[in-house]
Amino acid sequence: MIEIRFHGRGGQGVVIASKILASAAAKEGKHVQAFPSFGAERRGAPVAAFTRIHDAPIDLRCQIYQPDHLIILDPSIPKTVDVTAGLKEGGYIVINTPRLPQELAQQGKFRIINLDASHIAAKHRLGPRTAPIVNTAMVGAFAKATGLVSQDSVLKAIQEEVPINAEGNMVATKEAYDATPAT
Repeated sequence: MIEIRFHGRGGQGVVIASKILASAAAKEGKHVQAFPSFGAERRGAPVAAFTRIHDAPIDLRCQIYQPDHLIILDPSIPKTVDVTAGLKEGGYIVINTPRLPQELAQQGKFRIINLDASHIAAKHRLGPRTAPIVNTAMVGAFAKATGLVSQDSVLKAIQEEVPINAEGNMVATKEAYDATPAT
């Protein structure tokens, strides 16, 4: 089973991102779970969401404490939350930041993929310019980095899961996918 933990802030689309990834994997015949964890339910508060992907039915019903991979939508989150807690060695950290991987504090036994998803989302007018919604771009980057789901499945999932501006979100996803190095 592959377990992915998402970190971000309320209003960034963290929960929708986990649903998009799960939907994309389901389209490829996998069994999936996607669910959120909220602290203070307000815009800007830290939010976590979780996705499980497996070849067999998933009976586990708890948060993900030892993820295989992380997707971090807000680059300030690691300053207040220990996002790497429990992350398995060799796991991917896909983080929304223009900074280079070697500049990030999460150096260690992880594979860091950075993407300036805020720039991509703002460019495609996804959310307000001061707080762009980066979820679909981040899922596109994760898909490319890990190869766990195809770009085509992600795009189909966006059409079903994203209620506003699906076309703009698909264009942003393609741009993020193309900007992410294959590993």
